[in-house]
Amino acid sequence: MDYQGKVVVVTGGANGIGRATVEGFLAHGAAVAVIDTDQESGAMLQKKFAKDSLFFYEGDVAEKETLYAFVEAVKQRFGKVDFLINNACVSKKGVLSDCSYEDFSYVLALGVTAPYMLSRLLLPILQPGAAIINIASSRAFMSQKDTESYSAAKGGISALTHALSVSLAGRARVNAISPGWIDTGAYQKDPDYAPDYSAGDLLQHPVGRVGNPADIVETVLFLCSDAAGFITGQNLTIDGGMSKLMIYHDDHGWTYNPEKD
Repeated sequence: MDYQGKVVVVTGGANGIGRATVEGFLAHGAAVAVIDTDQESGAMLQKKFAKDSLFFYEGDVAEKETLYAFVEAVKQRFGKVDFLINNACVSKKGVLSDCSYEDFSYVLALGVTAPYMLSRLLLPILQPGAAIINIASSRAFMSQKDTESYSAAKGGISALTHALSVSLAGRARVNAISPGWIDTGAYQKDPDYAPDYSAGDLLQHPVGRVGNPADIVETVLFLCSDAAGFITGQNLTIDGGMSKLMIYHDDHGWTYNPEKD
């Protein structure tokens, strides 16, 4: 895929899936505007890539003033946007951790409100063939305990995806990706990271392995391409089949050992 001349906005792009997405687009010739709160990791990206292709903006898109200022900076720097990748989100846990009103509201602002506002504010400069990709999560559909803040945000962005796809018909295609277990260790700050998986870690995925950021990046690149021109309003679960595997206690080597107090 050739993205020469294209401009991409990626939120939460300094680490993890966001960083892998930034590097993926840069490798295919695009210019990328990144916003993230991690100035240190942002500086590492700036050292690694040319200034004319990478624009890093330190800030938190959950903050209204920062969000507006970032949009203006993108307009001044590039004057257009072809693809918006709404990736930024965090967890403040949930009801078992006394996640507060402020904590819960923050996660929703970061994971739902910011993607909506960026879609609206960037709409005037979205180019023909534009695409918006929202990074949701398999946690929008299944949960571990004490995950309410994150799960609610991912459920929200999943619904926002199909709503935007209808409202922006003819202006931009809008899709979501719901990653499962994606090991982002190689895209964090540890240069010597090496994964260490148990046999169970691999067996719980029908494909026989844990996911890596490239699995998500390749899907993002595809959904932004002309080859995906008939795809909009969809949420693609990329989890190696993990959410489709029925697991019963003592079945096929699986044993459930509940935590003991």
